[in-house]
Amino acid sequence: MKLYMVPAAPNPTKVMLYIAEREALGSALSIEQVVVNTLKGRHREPEHLARNPFGTLPVLELNDGRFLLESLSIIRYLETVQADTALVQGDPAEQALAYDLERTVELRFANHVGRYVHATNSPLGLPADPELAAELRSAMTQALEYLQTLLADGRDWLGGERVSIADITLQSALQFARFAKVDVIDGYESVQQWDGRYRERSAAQQVLRF
Repeated sequence: MKLYMVPAAPNPTKVMLYIAEREALGSALSIEQVVVNTLKGRHREPEHLARNPFGTLPVLELNDGRFLLESLSIIRYLETVQADTALVQGDPAEQALAYDLERTVELRFANHVGRYVHATNSPLGLPADPELAAELRSAMTQALEYLQTLLADGRDWLGGERVSIADITLQSALQFARFAKVDVIDGYESVQQWDGRYRERSAAQQVLRF
């Protein structure tokens, strides 16, 4: 398998962190990671568009030549590979809760972070949009308060004792904010402490660049 990715971007980082966490648990997923340089426009070239007509990253090329185009779909597929070390464990309800938490982090926080970064200090050089940035900052507040509440019982990770896909999704968003020198968790002490703990993990140190 091959993972086409670009460092620092949130969705590729999510899959890269996931792979590193799985390997830390003993999996040998045998995935070659191939950088597609978006700053040079490589994602818009015919070679990449043949993998993904939308030109986005990441893309996972399966051994049979088919492609998966969405980060969570890639992760859900990789959960079936050497499933004894899958990150999502437990009975059906526990697994559903794990994916529900991941979707909550993605849809109510991480997606806003990406748009907020581009509205304030876009790495792509997009013009600042203070009005949109204020709206997004307000929208992120509810999610951050939710995360603070989760962490209030002293747990190390969002889902409890084990790192979950939700932790990976949250960290991938925060790395993108750090890359753009934008602080989105100022004033949220428990989330800041969580961030520090996660960045000390061996998987994080293998993948994170900012």
